[in-house]
Order: sequence, then structure tokens, then C-alpha cells
Amino acid sequence: MNDGARPPFPPSDLETAAQKVQAAEDAWNTCDPQRVSLAYTPTSVWRNRDVFLTGREHIVEFLTAKWQRELEYSLRKSLWDFHGNRIAVRFQYECRDLRGQWWRSYGNELWEFDGNGLMARREASINDLAIAESERRYFGPRPDDQRGCGRDIPIW
Repeated sequence: MNDGARPPFPPSDLETAAQKVQAAEDAWNTCDPQRVSLAYTPTSVWRNRDVFLTGREHIVEFLTAKWQRELEYSLRKSLWDFHGNRIAVRFQYECRDLRGQWWRSYGNELWEFDGNGLMARREASINDLAIAESERRYFGPRPDDQRGCGRDIPIW
């Protein structure tokens, strides 16, 4: 598999920006750190909350730890805006922690792509809200999609 390019390529239009956002949602819902990392440049720069990291190896480590503590993870992303090689995204995800507490996390991401369609930069601001299990909105992947954590889907 060639991990050197991820179409669609910048600059984005409405259709290609929406494709990138849906592909990211699908990939993250696999909870497969290695697979997700291939959508980023080898030297991708991240800010995730108060964590700053660089490179695929660190992305894999970060995501591995994330999905070991965020169980039954279910994510939804939506396109906010796009321009050239940048896309802004709103998202929500739900998960439960190791103690059984359910959480809904809200956030915004700013993405910047290189010419090969790989994400060179990702900045995520995220807030968490403890919820009761009865308040859950998301139960796995979108209803028309049979993919989810651990399922095999194309890399975005």
C-alpha cells in the first residue's frame, strides 16, 4: 500500500473537503492507530488539548494510549470551513472510561495538508462533559455505515 499520497489533493472544494472530513471520521472510528497515522505526513505536527507532538511514531503512541482509556469510542465530524490546503472541522465523540463513566467530548480541529493530501498539521481544542449512559447520542459508526472500532475500511 502506498502511504505517500491521500487523495483528494488540495486545494479543496466543498466536495473534496467533505470527503476528507468523512474519511477522517471513518478512519478514527476504526480505533486503529497505525492505520490512522498513515493519513499524516511523517513529520506531522499536532496539538491535541495540552499535548504537543511531532511525527507518525508519536501519533501512533498517542492514539494507542487514547483508545486504551477511551472505550466504546464513537466519533462524528462535520465540515466547518475550508480554504486552499486548510480545513476546519467540528466534532463530538463519546466514550466511557475504565471506571464506566461516559463522556461526550466537543471540539474543533484545524487541518493543514501537503500537496500529497497528507495532513501536515493538526490542532485540536477539546472540552469534555461527563454524561449518563442514557444521554448517549452515538452508538458506533453512522447508521448507514457498518464500520466501527476494529473494522476494516479504506485509509483516508
